[in-house]
Amino acid sequence: MMDSIWMSRRLMLAGMAASTGAATMGRAQAQGRKNILVIGMDISDGRNYDPGRMADYSPPLTNGNVYETLVTQSPGDYVNVKPMLATKWERVQGGKAWRFTLRQGVKFWDGAPFTAEDVKFSMDRLVNLKDQPGVYAANLEKVEVVDPHTVDLYMKDPSSPLLINCAAPAFAIYSKAMATANGAVSDATSNTADKATQWLNQNSPGTAAYRMVSWERNTAVTLVRNENWWGGKAPFERVIIRHIADGAAQLLAVRRGDIDAAFNLTAEQLDSLKGDANVRLESTTSLDYVYMTLTSNAEFSPALAKREARQAVAHAIDYDGIINGLVGGFAVRPPSFLPIGAGGTTAEMTREFGYRQDLDKAKGFLQQAGLPNGFEFDLSITNAAIVGSNYQVIAQKVQSDLARVGIKANLKPLDPVNLRTQYNGGKTQSVITFWNPPSPETDLWAGASIERVAKRVHWDVPQSLRDLVKQAGAEPDLTKQVALYKRYQQELVANANYIILLQPIYRIAVRNTIKDFHVTAAGWYVEMEKIQPS
Repeated sequence: MMDSIWMSRRLMLAGMAASTGAATMGRAQAQGRKNILVIGMDISDGRNYDPGRMADYSPPLTNGNVYETLVTQSPGDYVNVKPMLATKWERVQGGKAWRFTLRQGVKFWDGAPFTAEDVKFSMDRLVNLKDQPGVYAANLEKVEVVDPHTVDLYMKDPSSPLLINCAAPAFAIYSKAMATANGAVSDATSNTADKATQWLNQNSPGTAAYRMVSWERNTAVTLVRNENWWGGKAPFERVIIRHIADGAAQLLAVRRGDIDAAFNLTAEQLDSLKGDANVRLESTTSLDYVYMTLTSNAEFSPALAKREARQAVAHAIDYDGIINGLVGGFAVRPPSFLPIGAGGTTAEMTREFGYRQDLDKAKGFLQQAGLPNGFEFDLSITNAAIVGSNYQVIAQKVQSDLARVGIKANLKPLDPVNLRTQYNGGKTQSVITFWNPPSPETDLWAGASIERVAKRVHWDVPQSLRDLVKQAGAEPDLTKQVALYKRYQQELVANANYIILLQPIYRIAVRNTIKDFHVTAAGWYVEMEKIQPS
């Protein structure tokens, strides 16, 4: 831990004065750390890095690079799965199970061999912890070891997806021996008996190119090279993910060479880098989005409990102004909970039945709700950077828009961890937060919207909608499936508990001292093992 703190402090900006001497020092420092990759981003939301409990926005950047999964996917291809710890897979037991043949010669960073027992332990713990990531494995019935290099994953419903979910960070495979030695439990008592999270917040018993050796909240995450990685020698001895919440500080750091990549720059800050020969932009359309929730709980808000009042909110927001004014136009917007690119969702659907600003319509809904003069509610937010902007800035824009029809949004800033705790516990009237995919499987988005997220907003989901989502997830015909998911999204739009504000096009500032830096569509994930010094 002390080594991590020392390293992160050594790399911190020595004051914020951009003097010639300081800039020269920054360049010299960058030249002297070719074996260290430094990433600057806002990691204030991270609560833990335990694969079985991780449910925040920034930790997947770490966990996706210190753990490996049975299968993986390539950036831009979120349909096909490819080998990782498994070299091949097939349906067995009459289609009830997936049989994975495991890669041989793989070792954990401590030198111990990777076997089917580690797969079973990791999967069993994921399910039995009963934390949020376990929801992604809802279709996993049991795991059986066939031999040291073969494992079967049985499904509760063979018509529902499982294979593609195995590429998600929640399905990380880790060492049974190291985990159990530090308090991990995988059986049915895991949700009460497991004591490994504290250790897993500082250590990653995985097989990946890097391993985590420390995390200090609001300071840094430190990774070191795994000398036993089966893929060869990782490019850097050390990777540091530095917490820099302020975009201006990130901009200065990437200009000076104190960091190699800046994740949270605004559109204006990114534009200021044009013509800088030392920095380039890497971009991709994400599968993440920023959304706003509205409760249905009359005890929390008698007004928002009325569907017409929620519709008034949805039709008062200037979505084009948010996208064009706050993120420089580098975003798209889906109609509801499925991002563009998932479940056949398109921008055309947003134009067809999604929300758009219509102040007369918003006022009409207020009349229908018996609230002609408007109402007020509490909108919880966090002061954190997101998608080239800031939650507070986005919230202030929404607040201004709503005021035009007499709706008063009282902004309630919270620490990121406190906000997540209150929101997950269903104790908020409204929040603006993120959604990033645990897996590109559409059924996980749809299922979440009518299960755990519905509980957070106190929405009593009708059985007909539950049946529709289940039917869509099991439909093998793609055209029919798209039509079913369209009906599902239309019902969400009509109910107005979820308002999608923007689906960003990520743009990351990267110094030319590194190459092969590719941003993927999910959760700002980057394949660090492929990044090379120039």
